[in-house]
Amino acid sequence: MTGTTVHLAVYDTFADWEPGFATAQLTRHGHTVRTVGLTTAPVTTMGGLRVRPDLALDVLRPEDSGLLLLTGASLWDTGGTLAPFARAARAFLDAGVPVAAICGATAGLAREGLLDDRPHTSAVSHYLAATGYAGGGHYVEADAVTDAAGPSRGALVTAGPTEPVAFAREILGLLGVYEAKKLDAWFRLFHDSDASAYEVLEG
Repeated sequence: MTGTTVHLAVYDTFADWEPGFATAQLTRHGHTVRTVGLTTAPVTTMGGLRVRPDLALDVLRPEDSGLLLLTGASLWDTGGTLAPFARAARAFLDAGVPVAAICGATAGLAREGLLDDRPHTSAVSHYLAATGYAGGGHYVEADAVTDAAGPSRGALVTAGPTEPVAFAREILGLLGVYEAKKLDAWFRLFHDSDASAYEVLEG
């Protein structure tokens, strides 16, 4: 799948290193990445970068997107500021459009009830348990988890904060950027520094 628009949520304190492996490869392979904020006012990332969102959340429609990508941020754990993004994730999933969430964004989805009945992961299980969600029985100890689309709902990718490469692997596989052999090689190259994987990627 190429030519898809991917929407990257941006907000103050967002973990700017977490989406980079995914967005770089998506852009290289013909996808468009657009940033979406609560408003179009600039935000400041955890790394101190200033980002001006391309559009505001209230005009984002699932039918105009191939994926909503949510990163971690301190704000996920300090109140309800980012709850509108979790509600947007619900709208995407209900419309059959995939959502990918890493780090603190998984807690936002948990609070919204989106992890109650589907396989998922995060930093550690007790981090999500602290949200009071009902999905503990579906927690998976893995670097990243994709729960494929089912009847009337989109696919969901989740990952913990130490796994941006695995998170990207799941997104790239979900959107068909690489076939299985090259996807494995890409992961080995960037996760394991396996130089031999480069030949598979370029072959």
